[in-house]
Amino acid sequence: MTTASRGEAAPRLHPATVAALRRRVFAWYERHGRDLPWRRTTDPYAVLVSEVMLQQTQVSRVVPRFARWIARYPTLEALAGAPLGDVLAEWSGLGYNNRAERLRRTAQVVVAAAPGGRPAELPATLPELRRLPGLGPYTARAVLVFAHNADLAAVDANVRRVLTHELELPHDLSPAALQAVADRVLPAGRSRDWHNALMDYGAGALTGRATGIRALRRQTPFEGSRRWHRSRALRLLLDQGGMDLDGLAAALGLRAEAAAEIVAVLEKDRLVRRRGSRVTLA
Repeated sequence: MTTASRGEAAPRLHPATVAALRRRVFAWYERHGRDLPWRRTTDPYAVLVSEVMLQQTQVSRVVPRFARWIARYPTLEALAGAPLGDVLAEWSGLGYNNRAERLRRTAQVVVAAAPGGRPAELPATLPELRRLPGLGPYTARAVLVFAHNADLAAVDANVRRVLTHELELPHDLSPAALQAVADRVLPAGRSRDWHNALMDYGAGALTGRATGIRALRRQTPFEGSRRWHRSRALRLLLDQGGMDLDGLAAALGLRAEAAAEIVAVLEKDRLVRRRGSRVTLA
């Protein structure tokens, strides 16, 4: 099949092709569907936590951490009122610590907007969710799908891989065209089951197959990377409660200039605060 240009319209799909895909994916799901803790709830907050945790983190690592997080921060109010240091410590080991900060900030925004005396609730519309800190198109749609069974298609890398392989789509199909395909194959009224089925089909049926579908982004080696140094710096600050820049640089084995760059990124992510040479958690 020839490749598509970036501006190409979505391929046309025959109804029989769509029906066959649904049968194949649902049949796999009925036999091999995974029992994951976030699938046992429709609480939008818990769904959001799971989606943020699952960004670039393996399911097997998220399962125990999700349960721990919900036990410690069971509501938006509990998370909003928690000190940033405690939240980051609870997140430690999941990587990309700015996800935890944005999740906490989202909770604070929602709690601040809640009517007096009423429990805070995440918005239930796509435009409102998209306005919250760090909620991109997929995450916002996923919250509506898994919490409300909304008839929306949420496309992540796994869904892209399944649809591209099973429907023999061009590998460079534009995001807009792929979204149109996902909208077309979505079975009305079964959005939650469909997306769970797609996830499991991609993780199981397609595992080990030579699909030829490359990730849109390549994951760079972690150890020794800037992200690795940022994680180590944050861990040191959590343990020490704060450090001067020279001491932090020495502990990281970096020049002062390189350590300052690491701190600047953490400051931008709202994770730390620098006052003169002193660096502390934000």
